[in-house]
Amino acid sequence: MQIGEVAERTGLSLRTIRHYEEVGLVIPSARTKGGFRLYTAADVDRLMVIRRMKPLDFSLEEMRDLLAITDRLSAAAPLPDAERERLRERLETYRKITDARCETLRARLMAAEDFAATLRRKLDSQG
Repeated sequence: MQIGEVAERTGLSLRTIRHYEEVGLVIPSARTKGGFRLYTAADVDRLMVIRRMKPLDFSLEEMRDLLAITDRLSAAAPLPDAERERLRERLETYRKITDARCETLRARLMAAEDFAATLRRKLDSQG
C-alpha cells in the first residue's frame, strides 16, 4: 500500500511516516518505478508499535533499540541461548520502564479528570 493509505490506517501524518523512515525506524518494503513508497501489513504493524510508544515518551534512540530487540527475538534464525537471554533482559527493562510511564500517565489523567470535575462543579453552582 502507498503512504496515504498507511497514514489513514495508522492515524499518523505523511510527514511523521517520512520522518520515521529518515531516522530508520521503519523502511518501506518497496518502491514503485516512480519512486513512491510501498508498505506491507508488517510495516503498518511496526508503525503502530511506534505510535504506541510515542505517548510514553520513548526517545527515537529507545524506539530504535526496542524495535531492534523485538526484531532480533522474532527473527527466523535461532539465537544462541546467551544472546536470547540478554535480549530478553533488555526487553524486560523496557517493560518495567513502560509500566512506570503508564503509571505516571494514569496519575496525570486522574489529576486532569479531577480538574475537569472541579470546573463542572463550578459551572453547576453558577447555573
